[in-house]
Order: sequence, then structure tokens, then C-alpha cells
Amino acid sequence: MNQHLTPSRRTLLGWLGGAVSLTALSGAGPAFAAGYRVTHTDAEWRKLLDRQAYDVLRQEATERPFTSPLNKEHRKGTFLCKGCDNELYSSETKFESGTGWPSFWKPLAGAVGTSTDNKIGYPRTEVHCADCGGHLGHVFRDGPKPTGLRYCMNGVAMKFRPA
Repeated sequence: MNQHLTPSRRTLLGWLGGAVSLTALSGAGPAFAAGYRVTHTDAEWRKLLDRQAYDVLRQEATERPFTSPLNKEHRKGTFLCKGCDNELYSSETKFESGTGWPSFWKPLAGAVGTSTDNKIGYPRTEVHCADCGGHLGHVFRDGPKPTGLRYCMNGVAMKFRPA
């Protein structure tokens, strides 16, 4: 397994706490269980997030490509989870992938977890926030050096904090 996909202790704790919810990813959407650092009821998430962010973070939707303002964000800073403010990616690891979604070659240590997503008929590696379990996007093995990974994230699931 690539060292950048190896979970940190923090990620493992999030996975263990949310193991039941991660196996319930079929049907009407995930049922995110307690065990994450940040938890809310579905009604609370709906109040906290705008509709697009809710659909992506809590229902695993995908935003339309080339629609996120974060595609054009090139300042120094940090990309955060829109659901819980967890620091996810440094601007130093962002690159232009041409896919229409913000892409990164490495997350911050302990920031994300992964699980297997079979929703489109073949397995993909889903990326979620280690603190709230929110769906962020997917990671692929076609990225640049030094990791060779492309964390293809939904911009609507994140916000940017300039340095």
C-alpha cells in the first residue's frame, strides 16, 4: 500500500468510530455514526450547510466539474472541510489536473480517511474528512510526483483559508 494511503492513528480512530456508517453507503445515503470528532444530526447538518455542500458532504453527491471557485484558488493557505473546519490540504500540494475539480497530490497528516466506493460499478477509493466523515471526493493513482496520487476533491465540500 502506498504510504500516503496508509491511515494515521487519528484516521483509524475516525474509521473505527464510523465503521458502521461506512458500511451503510448504499440506499438513501450514509448514516454517519458517532465516533467522529464532529457529529451532528441530519437536521443539524442541513441547517449548518448550504444545499450543495450538504449533498456532497452528507449524501456523497458530486458537484459539476469546472464550477468551483476553488479551482482558481492559487494563493498560499489551507483548504478546510466545509462541514467542520478540519484542515485538509496545503496549497503547496494543489495542482491543475484538468479534471474540473480541485486536485492535490497529498493531504495533511491525519486529515482524511479512505474507504472503497463501488457505486458506479467498479471500486474507487473514496476520500472523507477524518473529523466529521464528510465525503470529499476520490483519490486516483494518476497524479504527479512525488506521490503519484490525485486527490480529486469536490470544491463545494471545502473552503479556503489564506496564509
